[in-house]
Amino acid sequence: MRDETIAIHGGYVADSSRAIAVPIYQTVAHDFIDADHAGAVFDLETPGYHYSRMVNPTVDVLEQRIAALEGGAGAMAVSSGAAAVTLSILNLVGAGDNIVSTPQLYGATYTFFAHVLRTLGIEARFPRDDRPDSIEALIDGRTKAVFCETIGNPAGNVIDLAGVAAAAHRHGVPLIADNTVATPLLLKPISHGADVVIHSLTKFIGGHGTTLGGIIVDSGRFPWGEHPDRFSQLIDPEPAFHGVQYTTRFPDAPYIVRCRSVGLRNMGSAMSPFNAFLQIQGLETLAVRLARHEANARLVADWLLADDRVSWVSFLGFPDNPYHELARRYLGGRCPSIITFGVHGGFDAAIGVFNGVKLFKRCVNMGDAKSLIAHPASTTHRQLTPSELELVGVTPDMVRLSVGLEHPDDLLEDLDQGLST
Repeated sequence: MRDETIAIHGGYVADSSRAIAVPIYQTVAHDFIDADHAGAVFDLETPGYHYSRMVNPTVDVLEQRIAALEGGAGAMAVSSGAAAVTLSILNLVGAGDNIVSTPQLYGATYTFFAHVLRTLGIEARFPRDDRPDSIEALIDGRTKAVFCETIGNPAGNVIDLAGVAAAAHRHGVPLIADNTVATPLLLKPISHGADVVIHSLTKFIGGHGTTLGGIIVDSGRFPWGEHPDRFSQLIDPEPAFHGVQYTTRFPDAPYIVRCRSVGLRNMGSAMSPFNAFLQIQGLETLAVRLARHEANARLVADWLLADDRVSWVSFLGFPDNPYHELARRYLGGRCPSIITFGVHGGFDAAIGVFNGVKLFKRCVNMGDAKSLIAHPASTTHRQLTPSELELVGVTPDMVRLSVGLEHPDDLLEDLDQGLST
């Protein structure tokens, strides 16, 4: 099936009710047949549902659907995008280890890496830029993962996925790629070498600003067993879960099975069945929404570029964008509907635009059907120091737009009066 069809039908086979829509299994637990059945499910010897903190039939459909779209071997949905980031990392690292990450990150992700991980004895290393050689220079024997956002939020940089993946793999390290901005309909990181893909489903996939959610997708391709010293937790008997040996018992997707049986089971960042249902509804219309998002964004970007009140515009659809060629290579000429621009007058002028619009919603979310405006330096990245802001690509005059599905003339009129404030 093609992507548009998978997004509507993937992962679902109707039960005896023959319901066309995926049912909401609003239940905490499931009944076992007998003690032997219960033991087999708990020991992961047979698939089955037991407690919705770990697995639920509605959530399972969402997981299968996203895994199919990304070309992965398995997936695990969680309560938020931040939970997906956290569990994807903690599934591999412990005290004394490090990760290497591109510096251009969503503000909360940067804070988690730079300030929270170190309280656990884990170091996050940031190169000077996002080039593969800069990233590779920081990898050493204690590095457990390389992390990137395929399209940085809000920096708008595009990662050379194949180059970064090759650099990580030369050292026996997996690449974890946050594909939130691109979605699997614009970019499939696994096909370019990524080993784990994560999403904040809250954004474009949910699409309507109603529902938190995150997901982790395991490519099933990384050779964990070839690196027993670095990834012993996936190879040796698991003391936190009945002594299971993941690479032996689950050779196709050991990473995601451990993520569920240790990470999700103990941290409890479960997605509710109702939220999974809403995410499924959003996913079904993603393809048509992305086309309208992009068409509107191109019109808005062109209008901003021609306006004398605007000092610069960053949009991947512009040929002079420094990441335009990478966008063509990895996105096939498509563009996400995220635009950043600067305003003459710096910080205060950017705040004036932020305060002056009436149709754009002043909001730190993105990917909504509604058009959203944010001032990163005073919101999502306000906890960063000036040097950290420079590293992640956020300037005081930067305004970020997530262009929605409204009539474009209304969006342009609103921006015009906002810039006139």
